[in-house]
Amino acid sequence: MQSTKRVLVVGGGGREHAIADALHRSPQVAEIFCAPGNAGTAAIAQNVPIKDGDVPALLEFAQSHRIDLTVVGPEAALAAGIGDAFRAAGLPIFGHTKAATQIESSKEFAKKLMAKYDIPTAGYRSFDNYDEALAYVSGRPLPAVLKYDGLAAGKGVVIAETLDEARQALKDMLLDSAFGQGRVVVEDFLTGPEFSFMCFVNGRDVYPMPLSQDHKRAFDGDKGPNTGGMGAYTSLPFITEDDRQLAFDRILRRTAEAMCAEGQPLSGVLYGGLMKTPAGIKVIEFNARFGDPETEVVLPLLQSDAYDIFYGVATGQALTSPIAWSEEVTLGVVMASQGYPGKYEKGHAIRGLENVQGRVFQMGTAIKEDGLVTSGGRVLMVVATGKSHREAQEKAYHDIEKISCDNLFFRHDIAHWALEGKEIEAEK
Repeated sequence: MQSTKRVLVVGGGGREHAIADALHRSPQVAEIFCAPGNAGTAAIAQNVPIKDGDVPALLEFAQSHRIDLTVVGPEAALAAGIGDAFRAAGLPIFGHTKAATQIESSKEFAKKLMAKYDIPTAGYRSFDNYDEALAYVSGRPLPAVLKYDGLAAGKGVVIAETLDEARQALKDMLLDSAFGQGRVVVEDFLTGPEFSFMCFVNGRDVYPMPLSQDHKRAFDGDKGPNTGGMGAYTSLPFITEDDRQLAFDRILRRTAEAMCAEGQPLSGVLYGGLMKTPAGIKVIEFNARFGDPETEVVLPLLQSDAYDIFYGVATGQALTSPIAWSEEVTLGVVMASQGYPGKYEKGHAIRGLENVQGRVFQMGTAIKEDGLVTSGGRVLMVVATGKSHREAQEKAYHDIEKISCDNLFFRHDIAHWALEGKEIEAEK
């Protein structure tokens, strides 16, 4: 097969590094461009100094460089209408329309859709008035789940254990506009293990990816503030095949059909952030794109040609053969800047990546005169593959020991749910 295809990957984090890596393995792909990319993507692609939200500049670049396919990583680019602009210009793009992206960009939109089409999720009410929201939360049992109704880079969710925490979160979201002007969705608190179920979606055609579990809390034992994700792994022993099939049929496939019925068909990735509660599997959130850091552990398992999948979805063609995935376990550990998800320093030197045996997806890095340095909150994700969770975990942490940086921290217990054999009992 001749390598002739030119692909543009929009975004500059670890997710986009993993997407570029999957496309780099395709025998069809001759050139990959990343906008803006990072120091990691520069090794397998040509970075382009265009911000991922600059839709006009991205469109002009794709046209002038004869790009065959554009793959969008960040939700903000989708919410900015990049999918609509490229389709209007006749350019194949893997990513939803602005209208369809509401399934992530508006928590209230997603909740109303689930209620209308009987898709299982937590009960909720939404507010734009601080006093009304606080009165509602004050009259209910804690903890309270408070979600900003908009995009907040994975940080717009607060699980308030006390009324003071709830009061501060509501103030941030409704009075101080910490994430912008918007409403707040107050949800019932659910218990159980969370997991991520991503699918490629092309209208009513839904193609599942391997399940994964993200670790949102900053510190070991699921302690500390919520982050964009401190690690992830695949192969979840607490999710049975019956669980997986029910989630696929009742949630992912039904949601794709619901979006078609609403006249807003999906064309990209539908990410289901799900929870196995005592009352069954329910939706915590939907995302309209690949998860981060889940993508970094899922896409390395892809054995089919990534270009065929992305291009088929982008052009509305049904895939002609099943997607092949490795049955091995992948486990990835995020190395983050000290202080993340709060304030952190940039510019700290990173050394030793050349000694790592597994994969390293770069999330927040830059090249300076003295070499590779930190440039973000989440900096690196070290990913290892094994025949078991224990083997993959040992490989990943062994690789981390080879990396030197004086300003990084990481969790030491990624995949603890799987390794501790945790299970959940159904309601009697």
